Amino acid sequence: MSGQRSYYAGLAAEDQVAQFYGRQGRPVCARRWRGPGGEIDLIARDGAEVIFIEVKQARTHAWAAERITERQMARIHASAACFLGGEPAGANTPARFDVALVDAAGRIEIVENAYAA
Repeated sequence: MSGQRSYYAGLAAEDQVAQFYGRQGRPVCARRWRGPGGEIDLIARDGAEVIFIEVKQARTHAWAAERITERQMARIHASAACFLGGEPAGANTPARFDVALVDAAGRIEIVENAYAA
């Protein structure tokens, strides 16, 4: 049951983060987008810039941040490159990688441009 609870907590965290970005005028254009490297939780737009967002939910922001691995970042980069390939400017599209940390109380901390390609 713990795995199912974590799954639904993750979905709820993604919804919260999507709403947060939307309120900031950066609408989410894709959720759980799958590319060759794996899944990207959320993809938002800020004007011409594409924002790839990894959502991590845990009891504390620190615990959430500890769950990000180099291997995961490499997979997200591979999928992001595929997504950008479909954009009009291709690889020249402005992009950044954010990490959204969500704690047990539902507080959101956004680390903008958390890792660059």
